[in-house]
Amino acid sequence: MKLNVSHKTHYTYAQQVKRSTQYLRLTPQNSSHQKILTWELSLPEYATRTTDAYGNVLHVLTLDQPHQAITIEANGVVEIEDNAEDDNFGHLSPLVFLRTSPLTHADGAIRDFASRYYRPQAQHESLCNLMGELLLKMPYSPGTTTVKDSAAQAFSAQQGVCQDHTHVFLACCRSLAIPARYVSGYLYSQDSEHVATHAWAEAWLDGRWQSFDVTNNTCQPNQHLKLAIGIDYLDACPVRGIRLGGGCEDMHTIAAVQILDVPQ
Repeated sequence: MKLNVSHKTHYTYAQQVKRSTQYLRLTPQNSSHQKILTWELSLPEYATRTTDAYGNVLHVLTLDQPHQAITIEANGVVEIEDNAEDDNFGHLSPLVFLRTSPLTHADGAIRDFASRYYRPQAQHESLCNLMGELLLKMPYSPGTTTVKDSAAQAFSAQQGVCQDHTHVFLACCRSLAIPARYVSGYLYSQDSEHVATHAWAEAWLDGRWQSFDVTNNTCQPNQHLKLAIGIDYLDACPVRGIRLGGGCEDMHTIAAVQILDVPQ
């Protein structure tokens, strides 16, 4: 299917910002799963394009002049191949993704939960079961967590959103010695209340990366468009920045994913 993506992020500040730098992982890459037909970033100034340590396309936007607002837009059309995983995304050894982080640390409760459902002789099946049980234990609950909340905090609260589901799933996998990585991107959904920006996990099983979307309880990335990967949210989030001055910040994001054609 072909998906049209429109993503706008607008920052406003209470006071003038003297200088700011935004790190943008807003550019998808071609793979067996996704073919980029058109893609464009609209930015207030020229941004340097490079590749980060995980192989993500990274734009670095630096504003040296005082400002009180920033608008960042990404627009494009991507063709998604059903049931195809990304076979060429990233160049690092899967062992890198055994490393934990403060956001994905597995405490005793998470380790116990993971071991309860894991069967070494049926890895994929048991991780699918674990994913389903995790969603039952942590129902999707917008507004109950922040980007600073760790997997242990969200698991203890028994609620969260897609990034919390993903962090807990990563913590479970890594506690079981299974490499797993965070994925940021977009999701097409017919449900108008579903957020278009999304996060899910990939686990290294049988010599390849396989998707696990806890929030939607699916292992089929048929409506998913991948932007970036990392150890956790901080490595892969679409927009992340630092600034000097500005006082209080207000960020407003609008993202929409629309289908352009329906597969026959």
